[in-house]
Amino acid sequence: MAATNAKKSTHKPAGTKPSAAKKVISDETKTEALQVAKSTQKPGQTKEQTKLIAQGIEKGIAEYKKLQKGKARERDKVRKQESRAKAREANIAAQDHSNIEDRAASPYLPWGLLTLSWIGFIAYIVFSK
Repeated sequence: MAATNAKKSTHKPAGTKPSAAKKVISDETKTEALQVAKSTQKPGQTKEQTKLIAQGIEKGIAEYKKLQKGKARERDKVRKQESRAKAREANIAAQDHSNIEDRAASPYLPWGLLTLSWIGFIAYIVFSK
């Protein structure tokens, strides 16, 4: 039991998140969002409300950028797969071409077999009489 209690005490509390998981929004995005929020500001709107709207716009911009990065990754994957497929096809075509050249490099085999079959045919006719 003491070992299990020691293990429990070493875990982080459930409410903490690793620092890498925090979303970092650039200053450029923040200023852009604040400008958009101020341009759409209505009369009687408080600064706190404008800041909340700017934060919402920041989140929207961050989400949009995240989606665009995902789409760019997918496009890159498709492009790489296509280039690999083309490389494979070129490699296969080169191998087929080299195999044809290898077969053409030995023309003596078919002629030798033809000559041997004619000799066998003539020998059969001569000895069968």
